[in-house]
Order: sequence, then C-alpha cells, then structure tokens
Amino acid sequence: MSPPHRAATLTERYDQALRYARDQRLPADQPRPQPTTAWPSENIALLERYQRWLASGGASPAVIHTIYIPMAGHVLGLNLKPHSQFDLAADLDKALHYVRAKQLGPDWTKVCRTALEKFRRFLRHERGQIEIKVQPFQPDSHADGLPAWLMDQLQRYQHLRQANWRQTRLQENLRRFWSSHLRFWNWECQRHAISAVADVKRWHMLDYIDQRLAAGYAARSINQDLRALQAFLRFLQDQDHPVPQALLRLRGLKEPDALPRFLTDDEVGRLRADLEQHVQEGGQIHQRRDALLDRAAFYLLWQGGLRLGEVEELRLEDLRLADRQLSVRRGKGQKDRTVYLADAAVRALAAFLAVRGDGPTDHVFLYRNQPLSKDLVRGRIKAAGQRVGVRVYPHRLRHTCATQLLNAGCRITSIQKFLGHQRLNSTLIYARVHDQTVADDYFSAMVRIEQRLALAQATGEVGEASCRSRLLALLDQLRQPELSAAARLDLVAQVQQMVERLASTATTAPDPSLQAGDVPAIAASPTV
Repeated sequence: MSPPHRAATLTERYDQALRYARDQRLPADQPRPQPTTAWPSENIALLERYQRWLASGGASPAVIHTIYIPMAGHVLGLNLKPHSQFDLAADLDKALHYVRAKQLGPDWTKVCRTALEKFRRFLRHERGQIEIKVQPFQPDSHADGLPAWLMDQLQRYQHLRQANWRQTRLQENLRRFWSSHLRFWNWECQRHAISAVADVKRWHMLDYIDQRLAAGYAARSINQDLRALQAFLRFLQDQDHPVPQALLRLRGLKEPDALPRFLTDDEVGRLRADLEQHVQEGGQIHQRRDALLDRAAFYLLWQGGLRLGEVEELRLEDLRLADRQLSVRRGKGQKDRTVYLADAAVRALAAFLAVRGDGPTDHVFLYRNQPLSKDLVRGRIKAAGQRVGVRVYPHRLRHTCATQLLNAGCRITSIQKFLGHQRLNSTLIYARVHDQTVADDYFSAMVRIEQRLALAQATGEVGEASCRSRLLALLDQLRQPELSAAARLDLVAQVQQMVERLASTATTAPDPSLQAGDVPAIAASPTV
C-alpha cells in the first residue's frame, strides 16, 4: 500500500484518518462514521470552528489533529443531521461506543472519552450554555446522628451567613461552613446526649480542644473551629435559646505571632527573568500562550497585590489598561477597590489578551477555553519558582508587594486601600516584617556603640596624661554653640565615661574641675 498523501484541508485530514482507521476488530453490525462528503455543510463549518477554538485555547496542534478532531469527526460522521439537533448525551455517546467496539485498549478509550467531553463542552459553548463543574454540597450525608433541631438551626444560620458570600465562592464557602461546624457537633453528639444547646458544657469544649491538639492540629485551626462554634451559639442566643455564658467566655489558644513571608529583590528578579525567558523562548503557539498567561498572572499577584481568587474572578470589563487600572469586584469582605498597575503589568496583560482566545465567559484568564482555576495558577507559579530555586506561592507575592511598597516610602494608609484591608492592623504587620526606618535607626545606634567601645579600649591603652588631654579636648568640643542636641549628649556620655574611669584608677584625688558630678552641670550650662 502506498503511503497516504498529505491532507491539505481539515475534511481531507479526517477522511484520511477514517480510511486508515484500525477497525479490524469492529463487529459487522457496528455503525461506522461516514466521510465528510455525507455530512451537512453546517457540520463541516462546525468542525472548522472547533479547530480554531481548540487552537485559541492553547491546545497543541499534534493533540488537535490526532485526538480532538478525529473524535469530533466520529460524532459528526455517526449523526448525519445538523448539529443543532444533536442530543448532547445520546448522540455523542455513539462515538464512544464506536471506539469501544474497536477494542484498542482501556488507555486509548480513556483518551477518547476525554476528547469527547471536550467536544461536548464546545457544543455547549456554541449553544450559549454555561457549564457548572462544581457539585452542590449536601451536608445531610455528613450529619448522621445529629438532632433534627440542631440541623435546622445550622441551616438557618447558614442562610444568614450566605448573604455575605460571593456567588462564585458559594460551594466552596458551603463546604468550609459545614465542615467547620460538623466537626464539633459530630464529635459532641457521639460522646454526649444533646437534646438542647444547654446540654453542652464548658468541659466538653475543653475536651474537644485537647482531642484536636492530640491529633496534631495547629492552634490556628482549632481556634477557627472555636470561633465558628461561638458565633453559632450567639446566633442561637439571639433566637432565645438558653446558651450557657461559660461557653461564650472560653478563650482560644495562643497562636504564634508569625510574620508574613516575602521574597527578596534578588528572588523576585530571578523569578521574573525566568518567566520573561519562557515568553521569549516559547516555541509553538500553545507554549507561548501559556508563558504569556504565567507572566500576566505573576505581575498581577506581585505588582498588583491581588489575591489568588481575585485573579481567578477578574473580568474583561474590570480592566482599564489605558488608565493603568483595574477594579476588583466584591473582593474579600464584599468590598470593591481600584488596583493601579505599573507599565510592566499593563504590557504583560495586553500581551496575554492578544492570545486569550474564546471562552464561555468574559473572565480575563482562560485556560483550554475554560475560566482559569486558582489551583492551576498556584501550580504554575510554584513550578516557575522551582526552576530558579525560589520557594514561592501566590499569596507570598502579595506579601512581597506590600513589603516593597512600604520600604519604598509608600504611606501605610495607601497600602491599606491598595490591598483591600478592612483594618489598618492587617497592613501594619508588614511594618514589622521589614521597616527601613527601624533598620536605619538600629544601624546608626550600633555605629555609635562601636565608637564608644573603641574609645573605651583606647582609654585603657593610653596613660593618664593622654586620657586627661583627651578629656580636655572633649570639653572644648562641648563649648561649641553650634552643636546639635544629639551630638552634645554623645560628647557628655564620653566625658562621663572617662571621668569615671580616671576616678576609679587614680591614686590621688582628681582635679576638682574634672569631678564627675560637675559634668552634668557643664552639659546643662547655657553657655556650653
């Protein structure tokens, strides 16, 4: 058999793949995909749009032509009707049945199933349908044995708290809410008969804390459970439930007063150089697109100080690159804020937007035609750090932004607004990390201390006559009227030290004019 000629068009490529398909094991009664000549014309146009959609999302050409396009072609070749009439479940599954009937192995079948889901997603996008990937959280499956009154009150409390949650974080917050509350109540109800909240005792809570400590949990994690429990108890109190006050007065554990970790200027430089290098060296289109995505996300996390979730939820309408600004909508605490962007961040964002491609939503960051996942950003930033030997994660870049702004002289209240902190104390923690003013004061003081030590050592090595000469010279300096207060106090301290040394070693009484008691009078004299 002569080798196949190189296909020039997408339809020729699929027809050629169909002609040379490995279908020797295919049963005789198994329907086979038809070539593109039998397709409706709108289905051929759909396949061409699908190829462009895949390329704009960052899929590699090899994967597109060997996996995605053939699987989509099988769907179109087994359903000879306009794609608008497809049943996205039954009609698309015909292609998977065809692949399984070829008996090419479980690994290849799994690859084809993934490709089929990709095509199904594209068809949903074509129809304007939004794909929901998060499964709704069902707390009842984790609450076996809890009293009905307790579950009813927890659900009422959840609805109250839910009003302050971002819609995009609803399922995540639901999981966090229920896991935090059910941990204690499952533990409590397994050990004690709880018919009302008044049955909960202070020592029950202390036992729970001891059990969590013994299991190796950190004080911060235990305190989060304790705060959640006490907030729920206050809610019950507002509902006229008799809540023992001893439960509300229980204090949390002492937590380590940890400082935020930030990157040094050298580490930031190495990380930025690596990301820029990957942009310059990006070989194929999909590799360059991924490199541009990494660089844009890096600049928003570092120079923009955005939280990871804020990068994930950023929308095209929030960008004002001409003004070097963007808006964070409903950030932490349901607060909006304006974020200013340096020129490098604006250029990085503009470069990525040029290759962003199409997606089902207007999120700024898309990956494989889907809104970006924060786990993906975390993994890619971490991988970039590993390449240059820098331990980095997204929130550390936010810490770095705040620390660098503070050290550059930016006002603490401006940093507070820029980062979206509700309380100034949250921002002041960065002043503890690296305050240049404190550092300058410390090193200046240490220089003066070293000078005094050197003077003391020199005083011990010279004779009494030399020491007296030095002392008289210091007194002459004190009489200078233009001396600053700080310099005057420094000279007084040196005089005091030398007078005390002479007084302790002299065999005869010192000159009354040089007694230690006279030194403060000299310093305080208005003529000195």
